[in-house]
Amino acid sequence: MKIKTITLPIKGGGTRQQKVQVLKSGKYKFIKNTTKGMVRKTRKAGRRAYEKVKTKTKPKKKANNSNSSTSKRNNMKGFKVPSIAKKAALGIGGAAIATAIVSLIAPNSSVAKLAAPAGAFALGGLEGVIGSFAMNMLGGNLASNTNSVVVPRVEVL
Repeated sequence: MKIKTITLPIKGGGTRQQKVQVLKSGKYKFIKNTTKGMVRKTRKAGRRAYEKVKTKTKPKKKANNSNSSTSKRNNMKGFKVPSIAKKAALGIGGAAIATAIVSLIAPNSSVAKLAAPAGAFALGGLEGVIGSFAMNMLGGNLASNTNSVVVPRVEVL
């Protein structure tokens, strides 16, 4: 009983290998090929036909180090401020800067009234203008320092 491997053509093109048993007459008898990963039906129970079967390994979890810089960075990323609040804060800052600049250039100009809304709109858009108006209504005066005491000037004639 001689066994050899022959090459056979496949329907769609290409070839495949087939194990055959050569009979006394010279004809071939096909022998069932073992497939990778199949368990053999005979001999030792559970022994695979193809021994090098890859097993899936679980990915290792990294130990979380609470003192690492990446974990501190991720904690800071978790704190999110809504975009409306950001724009309102930019508007309040823009109003303060615009008012300060106009008061330095032209202190008694009528344009100074429009400087705060214009600066708020430039930096924060419509939300910035609304935020600066809300800050003015709540009592935050953007043009002057709230801690300073205002002393009226007295003119002597």
